[in-house]
Amino acid sequence: MTTRIHPLLILFTILVYVFLLGPLIIIFGASLSDTTYLTFPPQGLSFRWFQNIWDISAFRRTIVTSLQMAFLGTAIALVIGIPAAYALNRYRISLPAWLSTLFVLPILVPEIVIGFSLLRSVTVQAGVPVWYALLIGHTLLVIPYVIRVVSASLASFDFSIEEAAISLGSPPARTFFTIVLPNIRSGVIAAFILCFITSINDVSVSLFLTGPGVSTLPIQLLAHMEQFFDPTIASVSVVLMLLTILVMIIVERTLGLAIVAK
Repeated sequence: MTTRIHPLLILFTILVYVFLLGPLIIIFGASLSDTTYLTFPPQGLSFRWFQNIWDISAFRRTIVTSLQMAFLGTAIALVIGIPAAYALNRYRISLPAWLSTLFVLPILVPEIVIGFSLLRSVTVQAGVPVWYALLIGHTLLVIPYVIRVVSASLASFDFSIEEAAISLGSPPARTFFTIVLPNIRSGVIAAFILCFITSINDVSVSLFLTGPGVSTLPIQLLAHMEQFFDPTIASVSVVLMLLTILVMIIVERTLGLAIVAK
Protein backbone atom coordinates (compact mmCIF):
# COMPACT_ATOMS: atom_id res chain seq x y z
CA MET A 1 0.00 0.00 0.00
CA THR A 2 1.46 3.32 -1.06
CA THR A 3 1.38 6.34 1.20
CA ARG A 4 -0.10 9.47 -0.35
CA ILE A 5 1.99 12.60 0.09
CA HIS A 6 0.05 15.60 1.33
CA PRO A 7 -0.19 18.41 -1.27
CA LEU A 8 0.99 20.99 1.28
CA LEU A 9 4.17 18.99 1.82
CA ILE A 10 4.80 18.95 -1.94
CA LEU A 11 4.17 22.70 -2.11
CA PHE A 12 6.52 23.33 0.82
CA THR A 13 9.26 21.25 -0.85
CA ILE A 14 8.86 23.21 -4.09
CA LEU A 15 9.10 26.51 -2.21
CA VAL A 16 12.30 25.35 -0.48
CA TYR A 17 13.88 24.46 -3.83
CA VAL A 18 12.79 27.80 -5.31
CA PHE A 19 14.31 29.60 -2.31
CA LEU A 20 17.61 27.74 -2.70
CA LEU A 21 17.92 27.71 -6.49
CA GLY A 22 16.16 31.00 -7.30
CA PRO A 23 19.17 33.30 -6.70
CA LEU A 24 21.43 30.99 -8.72
CA ILE A 25 18.99 30.99 -11.65
CA ILE A 26 18.73 34.79 -11.52
CA ILE A 27 22.53 35.20 -11.55
CA PHE A 28 22.93 32.73 -14.41
CA GLY A 29 20.21 34.45 -16.42
CA ALA A 30 21.66 37.90 -15.80
CA SER A 31 25.10 36.73 -16.98
CA LEU A 32 23.63 35.89 -20.40
CA SER A 33 21.91 39.25 -20.92
CA ASP A 34 22.85 41.18 -24.04
CA THR A 35 22.39 44.54 -22.30
CA THR A 36 25.20 46.72 -20.94
CA TYR A 37 23.66 46.75 -17.48
CA LEU A 38 22.72 44.03 -15.01
CA THR A 39 19.13 42.94 -15.48
CA PHE A 40 16.80 39.98 -15.08
CA PRO A 41 15.09 38.46 -16.99
CA PRO A 42 17.82 38.70 -19.65
CA GLN A 43 17.09 40.83 -22.70
CA GLY A 44 18.63 38.76 -25.45
CA LEU A 45 21.22 36.04 -25.00
CA SER A 46 24.97 36.59 -25.30
CA PHE A 47 28.18 35.02 -23.98
CA ARG A 48 30.20 38.21 -24.47
CA TRP A 49 30.29 38.96 -20.75
CA PHE A 50 32.03 35.66 -20.11
CA GLN A 51 34.55 36.64 -22.77
CA ASN A 52 34.88 40.00 -21.03
CA ILE A 53 36.25 38.24 -17.95
CA TRP A 54 39.27 37.05 -19.91
CA ASP A 55 39.61 40.36 -21.76
CA ILE A 56 40.12 42.21 -18.46
CA SER A 57 43.68 41.56 -17.28
CA ALA A 58 42.78 42.21 -13.62
CA PHE A 59 40.32 39.32 -13.63
CA ARG A 60 42.83 36.96 -15.26
CA ARG A 61 45.45 37.89 -12.69
CA THR A 62 43.15 37.59 -9.69
CA ILE A 63 41.78 34.22 -10.81
CA VAL A 64 45.32 32.86 -10.75
CA THR A 65 45.94 34.41 -7.32
CA SER A 66 42.70 32.98 -5.92
CA LEU A 67 43.56 29.49 -7.15
CA GLN A 68 47.07 29.78 -5.69
CA MET A 69 45.70 30.85 -2.31
CA ALA A 70 43.05 28.14 -2.33
CA PHE A 71 45.43 25.29 -3.19
CA LEU A 72 48.44 26.41 -1.16
CA GLY A 73 46.41 27.57 1.84
CA THR A 74 44.46 24.30 1.89
CA ALA A 75 47.62 22.22 1.50
CA ILE A 76 49.37 24.01 4.39
CA ALA A 77 46.23 23.75 6.51
CA LEU A 78 46.11 20.00 5.90
CA VAL A 79 49.78 19.61 6.84
CA ILE A 80 49.14 21.47 10.11
CA GLY A 81 45.58 20.38 10.82
CA ILE A 82 45.83 16.61 10.31
CA PRO A 83 48.61 16.10 12.92
CA ALA A 84 46.80 18.50 15.27
CA ALA A 85 43.52 16.58 14.92
CA TYR A 86 45.40 13.31 15.40
CA ALA A 87 47.04 14.56 18.59
CA LEU A 88 43.78 15.94 19.97
CA ASN A 89 42.05 12.59 19.49
CA ARG A 90 44.95 10.25 20.22
CA TYR A 91 46.15 12.00 23.38
CA ARG A 92 42.94 13.71 24.50
CA ILE A 93 43.45 12.59 28.10
CA SER A 94 46.93 14.09 28.53
CA LEU A 95 46.33 17.28 26.52
CA PRO A 96 44.62 20.29 28.17
CA ALA A 97 40.93 20.75 27.34
CA TRP A 98 41.38 24.37 26.18
CA LEU A 99 43.70 23.30 23.37
CA SER A 100 40.86 22.09 21.15
CA THR A 101 39.10 25.44 21.62
CA LEU A 102 42.25 27.31 20.61
CA PHE A 103 42.29 25.69 17.18
CA VAL A 104 38.71 26.74 16.39
CA LEU A 105 39.14 30.41 17.35
CA PRO A 106 39.23 31.55 13.68
CA ILE A 107 35.67 30.21 13.39
CA LEU A 108 34.46 31.83 16.61
CA VAL A 109 36.07 35.23 15.95
CA PRO A 110 34.48 37.33 13.13
CA GLU A 111 36.54 37.21 9.94
CA ILE A 112 36.71 40.98 9.73
CA VAL A 113 38.47 41.02 13.12
CA ILE A 114 40.93 38.35 11.95
CA GLY A 115 41.66 40.31 8.78
CA PHE A 116 42.31 43.56 10.65
CA SER A 117 44.48 41.79 13.25
CA LEU A 118 46.59 40.15 10.55
CA LEU A 119 46.92 43.45 8.70
CA ARG A 120 48.23 45.16 11.82
CA SER A 121 50.49 42.40 13.14
CA VAL A 122 51.70 40.57 10.03
CA THR A 123 51.71 43.20 7.28
CA VAL A 124 52.38 46.45 9.17
CA GLN A 125 54.45 45.43 12.20
CA ALA A 126 56.23 42.32 10.85
CA GLY A 127 56.62 43.73 7.34
CA VAL A 128 55.57 40.49 5.61
CA PRO A 129 54.99 40.98 1.86
CA VAL A 130 51.35 41.19 0.80
CA TRP A 131 51.31 37.86 -1.09
CA TYR A 132 52.66 35.89 1.85
CA ALA A 133 50.43 37.76 4.34
CA LEU A 134 47.42 36.83 2.22
CA LEU A 135 48.54 33.19 2.20
CA ILE A 136 48.91 33.24 6.00
CA GLY A 137 45.42 34.69 6.32
CA HIS A 138 43.83 32.05 4.11
CA THR A 139 45.69 29.28 5.90
CA LEU A 140 44.59 30.45 9.35
CA LEU A 141 41.05 30.82 8.08
CA VAL A 142 40.70 27.18 6.96
CA ILE A 143 42.77 25.33 9.58
CA PRO A 144 39.80 24.99 11.98
CA TYR A 145 37.77 23.27 9.25
CA VAL A 146 40.52 20.70 8.74
CA ILE A 147 40.75 19.97 12.46
CA ARG A 148 36.98 19.69 12.94
CA VAL A 149 36.34 17.48 9.91
CA VAL A 150 39.37 15.20 10.41
CA SER A 151 38.60 14.94 14.14
CA ALA A 152 35.12 13.71 13.24
CA SER A 153 36.72 10.90 11.20
CA LEU A 154 39.22 10.09 13.93
CA ALA A 155 36.43 9.89 16.52
CA SER A 156 35.25 6.62 14.95
CA PHE A 157 38.76 5.23 14.41
CA ASP A 158 39.91 2.40 16.68
CA PHE A 159 43.40 3.37 17.86
CA SER A 160 43.99 -0.17 19.09
CA ILE A 161 44.68 -1.08 15.45
CA GLU A 162 47.51 1.44 15.41
CA GLU A 163 48.85 0.11 18.71
CA ALA A 164 48.76 -3.45 17.35
CA ALA A 165 50.80 -2.43 14.29
CA ILE A 166 53.38 -0.65 16.46
CA SER A 167 53.63 -3.64 18.79
CA LEU A 168 54.40 -5.82 15.77
CA GLY A 169 57.41 -3.66 14.90
CA SER A 170 56.00 -1.01 12.55
CA PRO A 171 57.54 2.47 13.15
CA PRO A 172 55.03 5.08 14.40
CA ALA A 173 55.44 7.31 11.35
CA ARG A 174 54.93 4.43 8.94
CA THR A 175 51.94 3.24 10.95
CA PHE A 176 50.33 6.65 10.68
CA PHE A 177 50.69 6.79 6.88
CA THR A 178 49.75 3.16 6.23
CA ILE A 179 47.12 2.52 8.90
CA VAL A 180 45.63 5.78 10.24
CA LEU A 181 45.65 8.01 7.16
CA PRO A 182 43.93 5.54 4.78
CA ASN A 183 41.14 5.04 7.34
CA ILE A 184 40.41 8.77 7.57
CA ARG A 185 40.76 9.43 3.85
CA SER A 186 37.13 10.48 3.48
CA GLY A 187 37.55 13.10 6.23
CA VAL A 188 40.71 14.47 4.61
CA ILE A 189 38.99 14.77 1.23
CA ALA A 190 35.95 16.44 2.78
CA ALA A 191 38.25 18.87 4.60
CA PHE A 192 40.05 19.69 1.35
CA ILE A 193 36.77 20.46 -0.44
CA LEU A 194 35.45 22.60 2.40
CA CYS A 195 38.72 24.53 2.78
CA PHE A 196 39.14 25.08 -0.96
CA ILE A 197 35.62 26.47 -1.36
CA THR A 198 35.97 28.64 1.76
CA SER A 199 39.30 30.08 0.62
CA ILE A 200 38.38 30.83 -2.97
CA ASN A 201 35.19 32.64 -1.92
CA ASP A 202 36.65 34.56 1.03
CA VAL A 203 36.09 38.31 1.15
CA SER A 204 36.48 39.57 4.73
CA VAL A 205 40.08 38.44 5.37
CA SER A 206 41.27 39.11 1.81
CA LEU A 207 39.84 42.63 1.92
CA PHE A 208 42.42 43.63 4.56
CA LEU A 209 45.39 41.67 3.23
CA THR A 210 45.33 42.50 -0.49
CA GLY A 211 47.53 45.25 -1.85
CA PRO A 212 49.01 46.72 -5.05
CA GLY A 213 49.34 43.97 -7.64
CA VAL A 214 48.01 41.27 -5.30
CA SER A 215 44.26 40.71 -5.12
CA THR A 216 41.80 37.83 -5.18
CA LEU A 217 38.87 37.35 -7.51
CA PRO A 218 36.12 38.29 -5.00
CA ILE A 219 37.97 41.51 -4.09
CA GLN A 220 38.48 42.39 -7.74
CA LEU A 221 34.77 41.73 -8.26
CA LEU A 222 33.94 44.30 -5.57
CA ALA A 223 36.30 46.82 -7.17
CA HIS A 224 34.66 46.25 -10.55
CA MET A 225 31.20 46.83 -9.06
CA GLU A 226 32.29 50.27 -7.80
CA GLN A 227 32.89 51.44 -11.37
CA PHE A 228 30.63 49.28 -13.53
CA PHE A 229 27.32 47.52 -13.16
CA ASP A 230 27.40 45.30 -16.21
CA PRO A 231 26.66 41.52 -16.45
CA THR A 232 30.37 40.79 -16.00
CA ILE A 233 29.62 40.69 -12.27
CA ALA A 234 27.10 37.89 -12.79
CA SER A 235 29.46 36.09 -15.19
CA VAL A 236 32.25 35.99 -12.59
CA SER A 237 29.77 34.65 -10.03
CA VAL A 238 28.74 31.90 -12.45
CA VAL A 239 32.42 31.00 -13.00
CA LEU A 240 32.89 30.65 -9.24
CA MET A 241 29.82 28.42 -9.02
CA LEU A 242 31.00 26.27 -11.91
CA LEU A 243 34.43 25.94 -10.31
CA THR A 244 32.81 24.69 -7.10
CA ILE A 245 30.68 22.22 -9.08
CA LEU A 246 33.79 21.05 -10.97
CA VAL A 247 35.56 20.22 -7.71
CA MET A 248 32.53 18.21 -6.58
CA ILE A 249 32.36 16.34 -9.91
CA ILE A 250 36.06 15.43 -9.73
CA VAL A 251 35.56 14.01 -6.24
CA GLU A 252 32.44 12.12 -7.37
CA ARG A 253 34.22 10.60 -10.39
CA THR A 254 37.37 9.65 -8.50
CA LEU A 255 36.12 8.56 -5.07
CA GLY A 256 32.38 9.08 -4.96
CA LEU A 257 30.51 11.53 -2.77
CA ALA A 258 29.18 8.63 -0.71
CA ILE A 259 32.73 8.01 0.55
CA VAL A 260 33.19 11.65 1.49
CA ALA A 261 29.86 11.69 3.30
CA LYS A 262 30.83 8.81 5.59
